[in-house]
Amino acid sequence: MSARDAILSRLKGAAPDKAEADALLVAPERPMVDEDALEAEFLARLALPSVSASHDAIDTIADLPAAVARYLDAQGEARSLCLPPDPRLMACDWRGFTLHDVAAPDEAAALAIARRGIAESGSLVFETSPQAPMLPNFLTLHHIVLLAVRDIAAHLEAAPLVGAQPRAHYWITGVSGTTDIEGSYVRGAHGPRFLHVILLREQ
Repeated sequence: MSARDAILSRLKGAAPDKAEADALLVAPERPMVDEDALEAEFLARLALPSVSASHDAIDTIADLPAAVARYLDAQGEARSLCLPPDPRLMACDWRGFTLHDVAAPDEAAALAIARRGIAESGSLVFETSPQAPMLPNFLTLHHIVLLAVRDIAAHLEAAPLVGAQPRAHYWITGVSGTTDIEGSYVRGAHGPRFLHVILLREQ
């Protein structure tokens, strides 16, 4: 039997089992999320193979440079960083770092602030603005993201923010990957190969 005949024979097979179809509808539309433990729920999703992100936590934003240094040192990278012109980041003490406001094509690491984290999926929501350019987040090898714990939402529909909306926003769920290259999974095919989330517990 040719491959074409095999495919056509499967299409002409028995109708889907109604009991199986009904069982799919019994499952909740949204994944269960413990809204009293959003940080733990979010971190559990980050650890999934489909997201494959590492994480750290800091108590205040003043601790951010030390957390970034820890990560870059552990990865064997120089302390070189594409830093967006966000006043909250610029106020930190970045002595010992080489900073860039524009990412080169071979930039090792870029830092960004996520506006939301989504506990049900481990997604990060970003908004574009003059203080938050989008391109560096797709050019670098290591995407380092600062996320305030208070900005973790339980479900996707809870992500939008009140008030004026940005010109654009985008969602990232883990690192990019593809199996188009000889059927082998390759990380970072369409963007950063590594995602590192730094949780800010400051209220």
